[in-house]
Amino acid sequence: MSDLITIKRGVELELDIKSLAYGGMGVAKIDNFVIFVKGAIPGEKIIARIYKKRKGYAEGTVKEVVEKSNYAEKIRCNHYYVCSKVQSLSYDQQIIEKSNQVEDAFHRLGGFSEFSLHGKIEAEQTYNYRNKMEFTFSPHRWVLEDEPEGVDKSFALGLHMTGRYDKILDINNCHLQPEIGNHILSSAREVCLQNPQLRPYDPKTHIGFLRFLMLRFGVNTNDLMVNIVTSYSDINKLSPLIDTLLKKFPEITSMVNNVNTRKADVAFGEYETLLYGEPFIREKLGKLTFEVSANSFFQTNTKQGEALYNEVSKMIGLTGEEIVYDLYCGTGTIGLFIADKAKEVYGFEVIRSALDDAEKNADLNNIENVQFLKANLDTFFKSGQLPNRIPKPDIIIVDPPRAGMHSDMAQYLPKLKAKKIIYVSCNPTTQARDAKILCEKGYELKKSVMVDMFPHTPHIENIVLFSKQGL
Repeated sequence: MSDLITIKRGVELELDIKSLAYGGMGVAKIDNFVIFVKGAIPGEKIIARIYKKRKGYAEGTVKEVVEKSNYAEKIRCNHYYVCSKVQSLSYDQQIIEKSNQVEDAFHRLGGFSEFSLHGKIEAEQTYNYRNKMEFTFSPHRWVLEDEPEGVDKSFALGLHMTGRYDKILDINNCHLQPEIGNHILSSAREVCLQNPQLRPYDPKTHIGFLRFLMLRFGVNTNDLMVNIVTSYSDINKLSPLIDTLLKKFPEITSMVNNVNTRKADVAFGEYETLLYGEPFIREKLGKLTFEVSANSFFQTNTKQGEALYNEVSKMIGLTGEEIVYDLYCGTGTIGLFIADKAKEVYGFEVIRSALDDAEKNADLNNIENVQFLKANLDTFFKSGQLPNRIPKPDIIIVDPPRAGMHSDMAQYLPKLKAKKIIYVSCNPTTQARDAKILCEKGYELKKSVMVDMFPHTPHIENIVLFSKQGL
């Protein structure tokens, strides 16, 4: 394979990008040797500079586009590659590439040679759809190549550069959040630059005050939360920011200050102070109303979240007589959404605060046939912790984290003998792995539908229906 001799770090190659890999990198091949290219899209001919070479693949970046792709889309954001990554690819082609990635995962990793998606639910709204954004304050600004010399590097309010915990790209506009979020972002930056006491927190030295600015939007209610996360409590110091935002944006219905004194770089605190309004926003999904606090988990795309839950409900085909287990239930949104069609729903979750939110929202919507249990699902069922009073399930809904189910959980799940299992996943590679186990243990893969929750990003949500063999 003579071409492989030239594939090494620092070399430049002309490549034809054939597809998009899971994670958003372009894929090219030389004599079946795979090269992943950051920022490249299918249909492009490029000059790529190789920065990593491994036994089975190489990685590179685009140095020059020789021929544009027919699928190229006008870019709205000049730093899209930080978070959205595939904004330069037409939305129709994004759906095709994501679908191919799901099918490839089930073919290669799951061994399902005949697998194909039965449906793809595209997003009607492909911009301004996120109902939550989290921006970081930092004294270490990442300066782009096209920015003027002498730009102030000592303040940034924006997003982490990929792979850099210590560098923040200053963001003026994010086209994935509602437009009012951009106005709040700009005003917050202006206030901070005018008030020297509002110093950004430095994760290296652990000195500074402001850590995060989190925004939550009630898409169906118009509620709006501003959550200012600081390294210690000082309302007087915060007052210029609080007063300016409340005066300029009467749309704000909730403002809170979370205080995180720990070194962990996370946007939730040990305690919270209510600054204005209520300590939550309300959001609607279908017929239900949810109270979403600053630290609650909630589907980040409200419209597509509702489409996802409707598809889950349709796949299950409830008659009102079924016992449903909702595993990894989080704040219980799926279980609550389908509760009116089931006999009883039992949600299982390890995080106590999520269960508190779930119980609160069950009460808010007068749902009485749902119970929530604290359970570490890595060991819960296997170690016999399920109370005898809880009946066996007819239906199981599984929505695990990105890493998928723990191997013990995947092996044990078929022993519950549910007639149907609905597996919702944000990672088709781990979903395919777990699907293989379920089908080896007596289940058949009946249907799979991809829901595009996050347009212009490489993220994928996929639903798979399994039925017990012989039913």
